[in-house]
Amino acid sequence: MAREGSTFKRCSCRHPQTGKPLGTACPKLKRPDGRWNPGHGSWGYQIELPPTTTGRRRQARRTGLGSQDAARQELDHIKDLLGLAHGEEHTAARIADLIKEALNRHRPLPGTEEVRARTSAGAAHRDRIPTVAEWLDEWLAGKRKLADSTRLSYQGHITNHLAPHIGWVRLDKLAVGHLQAMFDAIEETNAHIRACRASSDPRLRASVRGRRVVSLSTQHRIRATLRSALSTALARPDLPVQFNVASHLELDAAPRPKPVVWTPERLKRYRATGTVPARVMVWTPEQTAAFLERALRHRLYALFHLVAFKGLRRGEAVALGYDDLDLSAGTADISRQTVQLGWKTITTQPKTAAGIRTITLDTETVKVLKAWRNRHHRERLAAGDCWSDTGLVFTHPDGTALQPSWVSDQFTRLAAEADLPPITLHGLRHGAASLSLAAGVDVKVVSAELGHSTTYFTQDTYQTVFPEVARAAAEATAALVPLRRAPSAPRSRG
Repeated sequence: MAREGSTFKRCSCRHPQTGKPLGTACPKLKRPDGRWNPGHGSWGYQIELPPTTTGRRRQARRTGLGSQDAARQELDHIKDLLGLAHGEEHTAARIADLIKEALNRHRPLPGTEEVRARTSAGAAHRDRIPTVAEWLDEWLAGKRKLADSTRLSYQGHITNHLAPHIGWVRLDKLAVGHLQAMFDAIEETNAHIRACRASSDPRLRASVRGRRVVSLSTQHRIRATLRSALSTALARPDLPVQFNVASHLELDAAPRPKPVVWTPERLKRYRATGTVPARVMVWTPEQTAAFLERALRHRLYALFHLVAFKGLRRGEAVALGYDDLDLSAGTADISRQTVQLGWKTITTQPKTAAGIRTITLDTETVKVLKAWRNRHHRERLAAGDCWSDTGLVFTHPDGTALQPSWVSDQFTRLAAEADLPPITLHGLRHGAASLSLAAGVDVKVVSAELGHSTTYFTQDTYQTVFPEVARAAAEATAALVPLRRAPSAPRSRG
């Protein structure tokens, strides 16, 4: 069938003996003089369309039209639409997609302006199609309203993974196989790092010092970055991207890591092997007490006390201002956080609306903060003209703001001096959440104090951290069944 297309007339009559449809061969379609019979059959048309991006042939075909003129008009309209591609194969394929979609859904054909808006037809064409690396840079530069921390995360995914592995691929040629090869290479590197770390050869261990394994959750975030960039490319009329390949790549599920407590058994294995049981570890109440006893001699004890008992995030504690505190009422407003971007820090609002909250301070924490305020005032007087009036609660002795990473370093040093198993400063927040639930505080209250968006997240993450809490719950459940006597072992029937 030629690309010019053709019109035809057909009916639904069937052969009287075979029962097969006569279609265009029905003798009633024409009068005895050879002219078309207007009272029998209907008109249709067919035309070959550009193939799909995979090379599959297809055609546009519609029947049931009232006249040959109507069939010719639709056929001419299809040819006009295809002409908008100006010979560009990818644009022609996308226009054909729109035509087929309308025909399959029995809808009117799309108009010229609609096709121009939904494809690259009539748009400014690029001299050449960019590579994946070039498009990722262009995409990121064009995202004006983006938090600095998110931009840094995207840039890290691009620089460390996407550009080295698939940056050379032309954007319209990117396939799922390219992505699978990238993640396979990441896993191979992970296996190499783990093997070197476990080796008895000090040279092999030294060769991977400072290198980090790319976790499954990070791999999901890498894919999400690419998926977002490709979604933008799909909406661009000057880019011949047909579908989002990142949406078609399957990765293993990455369950959210849950806190694991440093029980005596886990601590014993850690002392023997040096292996930390889980990504997120928390201390027992006794271990937290041992840390705070050591931290009492540190200038910033009040900060660590606040995180340990109220579960503030590191950035929230560093950004806390005196105008946020009401020690008479025993409350603190959490409305900003300090985020570290490399060596640079910025102060922003919490990521979610739930992060903006008011927390209630217990009596002991109020006492600790009052003592700190008095000490801070004395430091301000001693600094004199050298004092930096930041208005922050926790600062260096000259009033300058703390760097979040420096606070974490201080925490790690104090924990080591107390001979405690390793956790992060954020792990101290996890411990505060677990302690509150273990103390019987309602999960809604704990969730609100922590700044979680849902109580489900709080309960699912922290409810069973401490074994003694789960054990007490099991005993309480068993006690509800009023057994009159202890069950005996079942007798053998042998």
